[in-house]
Amino acid sequence: MKQAMLTAAMVLGLAGAAMAAPPVLELADPQPKSVKSGLAVTYAYPIDVKTLSDARTALKKEGVAGRPLAGLDYPDTREGAKVMTSDKAYVVAARINGYMKFDAPGVYEIEMFSNDGLDLSLGGQRIAKLDERAPCGSAGRRRVEVKDAGWYKLSAVYFQRMGTSCLQMEMGKDGAKRKQVSNAVFGY
Repeated sequence: MKQAMLTAAMVLGLAGAAMAAPPVLELADPQPKSVKSGLAVTYAYPIDVKTLSDARTALKKEGVAGRPLAGLDYPDTREGAKVMTSDKAYVVAARINGYMKFDAPGVYEIEMFSNDGLDLSLGGQRIAKLDERAPCGSAGRRRVEVKDAGWYKLSAVYFQRMGTSCLQMEMGKDGAKRKQVSNAVFGY
């Protein structure tokens, strides 16, 4: 009897967790009237960067505007290749701002890939946080709900210390296969 009650409680708990509604992204208000393609980026090149806190401090002290990013499709580089649109291959901090456009409402699953640290928010919800040095890999997968088509604010802090770098976003409607997000959906 005790085992049956425990099993029933576990099943109900798992069902409740599976049925929990994903967080709802907030539509940018006001909606931007015109946007340039890509994402705005500010870089800093500190002596060292090992955490998101280090990256934020460097960006606050010495951030300089960089060439806009095409989007979030920067696959793992070879050793010594420059980080995204920055001037350096190592010890780079970046603040990324702009918008992401959703053409249809629905539940989406978003997965971020990063090397090294990343703290990314979209529509007022944290999508991914990785506060460590690591090879290119998943920085988090998140289910979110989009109630209305339109532009959603995107902001991120990213850092890369040594070795290779990457920053990519994959997405798919709930239950569908995720694929690389097109650069065409980003604006600033």
